[in-house]
Amino acid sequence: MTNRSHHDAVIVGGGHNALVAAAYLARAGRRVLVLERLDHVGGLAVSARAFPGVDARLSRYSYLVSLLPSRIVAELGLRITLRRRRYASYTPVGETGLLVDGGDAARTADSFARVTGGTAELDAWRRFYAMTAGVAERVAPTLLEPLMDRAAMRDLVGREAWRELFERPVGEVVDERFADDTVRGVVLTDSLIGTFADPDDAGLLANRCLLYHVIGDGTGDWNVPVGGMGAVSGALADAARAAGAEILTGAEVFAIDPSGEVAFRDAAGEHTVTGERVLAGVPPVVLARLLGGAAEPVPEGAQLKVNMVLSRLPRLRDPRVDPAAAFGGTFHINEGRRALARAYAEASAGRIPSLPPAEVYCHSLTDPSILGPGLREAGAHTLTLFGLHMPARLFREDPAGAREAALRATLASMDRVLAEPVEDCLLRAPDGTPCLEVRTPVDLETEAGLPGGHIFHRDLSWPYEDGSCEGGTYAGSGRWGVGTGFERVLLCGAGARRGGGVSGVPGHNAAMAVLG
Repeated sequence: MTNRSHHDAVIVGGGHNALVAAAYLARAGRRVLVLERLDHVGGLAVSARAFPGVDARLSRYSYLVSLLPSRIVAELGLRITLRRRRYASYTPVGETGLLVDGGDAARTADSFARVTGGTAELDAWRRFYAMTAGVAERVAPTLLEPLMDRAAMRDLVGREAWRELFERPVGEVVDERFADDTVRGVVLTDSLIGTFADPDDAGLLANRCLLYHVIGDGTGDWNVPVGGMGAVSGALADAARAAGAEILTGAEVFAIDPSGEVAFRDAAGEHTVTGERVLAGVPPVVLARLLGGAAEPVPEGAQLKVNMVLSRLPRLRDPRVDPAAAFGGTFHINEGRRALARAYAEASAGRIPSLPPAEVYCHSLTDPSILGPGLREAGAHTLTLFGLHMPARLFREDPAGAREAALRATLASMDRVLAEPVEDCLLRAPDGTPCLEVRTPVDLETEAGLPGGHIFHRDLSWPYEDGSCEGGTYAGSGRWGVGTGFERVLLCGAGARRGGGVSGVPGHNAAMAVLG
């Protein structure tokens, strides 16, 4: 084993958060080394041509951007474009559907009236999201500052929002504020993305998930990265390298010593490097193993990801709604309140949900640049489906068989709300295979090294200090929510406090903890 060098910071993992940390530290004059085991950086924030011979660059894992602060984009000089979607969502209901049109309030009102039979649900909707907008405006800036304590966050948020979002189960709040099953479900889906939780549970995991889905960059908007998610990671890597950070791919870390020594292997053999600080962009469970400590419980991811390229968008049951509008935002599939509860109960009992809830969006409607000219001219589009209540436990015993069963059930669920089977619209690759790929939590565990396939690395935490921050006395790491219990080792990935999603927030905060 050879000793390669000494650095101010050695960053383990090359995901988007790690690249943010590398860019900030290198810009501050620190000597930075990033070690990534794969042959590319970006982690799950990457684009790929998933189907041979098909000129479409899919955001294969993560696909939308909400939490990435514009402050990070500006400070690092990132050359990225995030486009806002006009349509927030469309939810098919029988022969009609609920369309939330950000560009036409009257159309949204008419849609609510047709689905719910009056104006009461729309009024409740506006009140609820006015409350979350106020929370977003106040809380988002604090994500890039040292942690507030609970009392300070309560005072900042205000009494009503604190009670409704931070203290009461979101399921109870939604049931109290809304009467319509469809509207209740649309609100609740943001509390379940990547999170296997009961919205009525007093542990409030669903509340935490909802919070991160509504506070993104102070607006809660879910934006489309032009060029695909790989454009975001590519811009971050460019910024880090331009500032002087060294990035090694194909470098698999296999041990970390709390003293700052990091051992890794690459094509040339095994090596060690040392750092004044080691920043871990890997999940906390992986970090514990690398540190040689006791094994930690593996978290459980809970999603089914299906990527598709279509020859055309499928027809809807409601002829008054253009498919381009329906799929231009978030297209909800069997996500009413009762359907969500039934799917959760079935998955908790170890069964693939009989009518899987899911949501779909079409990247190419907002950003056609991810398609080659031929596909654009032919009217092709991409579809990304994200299935809820698909915990890793369902795929452990028979990964391939359960994957196929989950896919079939999910496509059948989608067909229930369309005017034609979605498989009839799939583009075929030159070899004749349909352009469709599916990933379960177990697939993410195997392919991406995510324990349990948990896309947030572990359950999301409150964005304030509640007494559970590790390493609070070390170099301010606890104040920033990135401590590990070891002075020289910090978290900079999604498993840090205020982590999860494509945000860059943990990377920024780990860098600030190092820089003091």
